[in-house]
Amino acid sequence: MSVVVRTIARIVLPVGLAFGAYVIMHGHLTPGGGFQGGAVVASLVALVVVTFGAERLVRAKTWFSVVEDLGALAFVALAFLGIGVTFFRNVLANSGGLFGASVPLGPNPGILNSAGTLPLMNWAVGFKVIAGLGAVVLLLALFGKGGEGEDG
Repeated sequence: MSVVVRTIARIVLPVGLAFGAYVIMHGHLTPGGGFQGGAVVASLVALVVVTFGAERLVRAKTWFSVVEDLGALAFVALAFLGIGVTFFRNVLANSGGLFGASVPLGPNPGILNSAGTLPLMNWAVGFKVIAGLGAVVLLLALFGKGGEGEDG
Protein backbone atom coordinates (compact mmCIF):
# COMPACT_ATOMS: atom_id res chain seq x y z
CA MET A 1 0.00 0.00 0.00
CA SER A 2 1.00 3.60 -0.43
CA VAL A 3 2.55 5.81 2.21
CA VAL A 4 -0.71 7.76 2.53
CA VAL A 5 -2.74 4.64 3.33
CA ARG A 6 -0.17 3.42 5.87
CA THR A 7 -0.05 6.84 7.55
CA ILE A 8 -3.84 7.09 7.80
CA ALA A 9 -3.98 3.53 9.16
CA ARG A 10 -1.44 4.42 11.84
CA ILE A 11 -3.67 7.35 12.84
CA VAL A 12 -6.91 5.36 12.76
CA LEU A 13 -5.63 2.35 14.75
CA PRO A 14 -5.34 4.06 18.19
CA VAL A 15 -8.64 5.87 17.67
CA GLY A 16 -10.34 2.59 16.74
CA LEU A 17 -8.85 0.82 19.75
CA ALA A 18 -10.09 3.58 22.04
CA PHE A 19 -13.56 3.49 20.48
CA GLY A 20 -13.72 -0.32 20.79
CA ALA A 21 -12.70 -0.09 24.45
CA TYR A 22 -15.34 2.61 24.96
CA VAL A 23 -18.07 0.43 23.45
CA ILE A 24 -17.03 -2.53 25.62
CA MET A 25 -16.75 -0.45 28.79
CA HIS A 26 -20.08 1.36 28.37
CA GLY A 27 -22.09 -1.68 27.26
CA HIS A 28 -24.35 -1.58 30.31
CA LEU A 29 -25.14 2.12 29.84
CA THR A 30 -25.50 2.46 26.06
CA PRO A 31 -26.16 0.09 23.18
CA GLY A 32 -23.05 -1.98 22.78
CA GLY A 33 -21.05 -4.30 24.93
CA GLY A 34 -18.48 -7.03 24.61
CA PHE A 35 -19.49 -8.40 21.23
CA GLN A 36 -19.95 -5.05 19.52
CA GLY A 37 -16.74 -3.55 20.91
CA GLY A 38 -14.85 -6.74 20.11
CA ALA A 39 -16.08 -6.57 16.53
CA VAL A 40 -14.88 -2.95 16.28
CA VAL A 41 -11.40 -3.91 17.49
CA ALA A 42 -11.31 -7.04 15.30
CA SER A 43 -12.10 -4.89 12.27
CA LEU A 44 -8.82 -3.11 12.99
CA VAL A 45 -7.08 -6.45 12.43
CA ALA A 46 -8.59 -6.41 8.94
CA LEU A 47 -7.29 -2.86 8.50
CA VAL A 48 -3.78 -3.98 9.46
CA VAL A 49 -3.98 -6.99 7.11
CA VAL A 50 -5.13 -4.87 4.17
CA THR A 51 -2.69 -2.05 4.86
CA PHE A 52 0.49 -3.80 5.96
CA GLY A 53 -0.07 -7.39 4.81
CA ALA A 54 -0.93 -10.58 6.66
CA GLU A 55 2.71 -11.56 7.04
CA ARG A 56 3.05 -8.86 9.68
CA LEU A 57 0.51 -10.64 11.89
CA VAL A 58 1.72 -14.24 11.48
CA ARG A 59 3.36 -14.12 14.91
CA ALA A 60 0.03 -12.96 16.39
CA LYS A 61 -1.69 -16.34 15.83
CA THR A 62 -0.52 -17.56 19.25
CA TRP A 63 -1.53 -14.26 20.83
CA PHE A 64 -5.06 -14.59 19.44
CA SER A 65 -5.34 -18.08 20.93
CA VAL A 66 -4.09 -16.97 24.35
CA VAL A 67 -6.41 -13.93 24.48
CA GLU A 68 -9.41 -16.03 23.44
CA ASP A 69 -8.63 -18.59 26.15
CA LEU A 70 -8.18 -15.87 28.78
CA GLY A 71 -11.51 -14.31 27.81
CA ALA A 72 -13.28 -17.65 28.19
CA LEU A 73 -11.57 -18.36 31.52
CA ALA A 74 -12.45 -14.90 32.84
CA PHE A 75 -16.09 -15.36 31.85
CA VAL A 76 -16.27 -18.78 33.54
CA ALA A 77 -14.50 -17.47 36.66
CA LEU A 78 -16.95 -14.57 36.91
CA ALA A 79 -19.85 -16.98 36.39
CA PHE A 80 -18.63 -19.13 39.28
CA LEU A 81 -18.40 -15.98 41.36
CA GLY A 82 -22.19 -15.88 41.06
CA ILE A 83 -22.51 -19.18 42.94
CA GLY A 84 -21.15 -17.65 46.14
CA VAL A 85 -22.89 -14.29 45.84
CA THR A 86 -25.85 -12.97 43.93
CA PHE A 87 -25.18 -13.22 40.21
CA PHE A 88 -24.36 -9.83 38.63
CA ARG A 89 -24.46 -8.24 42.09
CA ASN A 90 -23.00 -4.75 42.20
CA VAL A 91 -19.63 -5.73 43.63
CA LEU A 92 -18.32 -2.22 42.97
CA ALA A 93 -20.92 -0.42 45.14
CA ASN A 94 -19.51 1.23 48.27
CA SER A 95 -16.01 -0.02 47.36
CA GLY A 96 -14.14 3.24 46.91
CA GLY A 97 -15.28 3.49 43.36
CA LEU A 98 -13.82 4.49 40.10
CA PHE A 99 -12.02 7.85 40.16
CA GLY A 100 -12.43 8.11 43.95
CA ALA A 101 -16.23 8.31 44.25
CA SER A 102 -18.14 5.36 45.64
CA VAL A 103 -21.37 4.25 44.00
CA PRO A 104 -24.35 4.14 46.35
CA LEU A 105 -26.57 1.07 46.40
CA GLY A 106 -29.71 1.17 44.30
CA PRO A 107 -30.40 2.45 40.79
CA ASN A 108 -27.69 4.78 39.51
CA PRO A 109 -28.32 5.57 35.86
CA GLY A 110 -25.31 6.80 33.94
CA ILE A 111 -22.66 5.92 36.51
CA LEU A 112 -19.93 3.82 34.91
CA ASN A 113 -19.29 1.37 37.72
CA SER A 114 -22.93 0.82 38.64
CA ALA A 115 -23.40 -2.56 36.95
CA GLY A 116 -21.51 -4.94 39.21
CA THR A 117 -19.78 -7.73 37.35
CA LEU A 118 -21.46 -6.93 34.03
CA PRO A 119 -18.62 -4.68 32.73
CA LEU A 120 -16.14 -7.42 33.65
CA MET A 121 -18.24 -9.92 31.71
CA ASN A 122 -18.31 -7.48 28.78
CA TRP A 123 -14.50 -7.33 28.81
CA ALA A 124 -14.29 -11.14 28.87
CA VAL A 125 -16.67 -11.41 25.91
CA GLY A 126 -14.83 -8.57 24.16
CA PHE A 127 -11.48 -10.36 24.44
CA LYS A 128 -13.03 -13.57 23.13
CA VAL A 129 -14.60 -11.79 20.14
CA ILE A 130 -11.44 -9.79 19.37
CA ALA A 131 -9.35 -12.94 19.32
CA GLY A 132 -11.89 -15.07 17.47
CA LEU A 133 -12.75 -12.62 14.71
CA GLY A 134 -9.14 -11.45 14.48
CA ALA A 135 -7.97 -15.03 13.97
CA VAL A 136 -10.64 -15.60 11.30
CA VAL A 137 -9.56 -12.46 9.41
CA LEU A 138 -5.90 -13.42 9.68
CA LEU A 139 -6.48 -17.00 8.51
CA LEU A 140 -8.62 -15.83 5.59
CA ALA A 141 -5.83 -13.47 4.58
CA LEU A 142 -3.13 -16.13 4.89
CA PHE A 143 -4.91 -19.04 3.21
CA GLY A 144 -7.23 -17.16 0.85
CA LYS A 145 -4.51 -16.30 -1.64
CA GLY A 146 -4.20 -19.79 -3.17
CA GLY A 147 -7.60 -19.89 -4.88
CA GLU A 148 -7.15 -16.93 -7.23
CA GLY A 149 -7.14 -17.70 -10.95
CA GLU A 150 -7.91 -21.40 -10.62
CA ASP A 151 -10.83 -23.06 -12.36
CA GLY A 152 -12.36 -25.31 -9.70
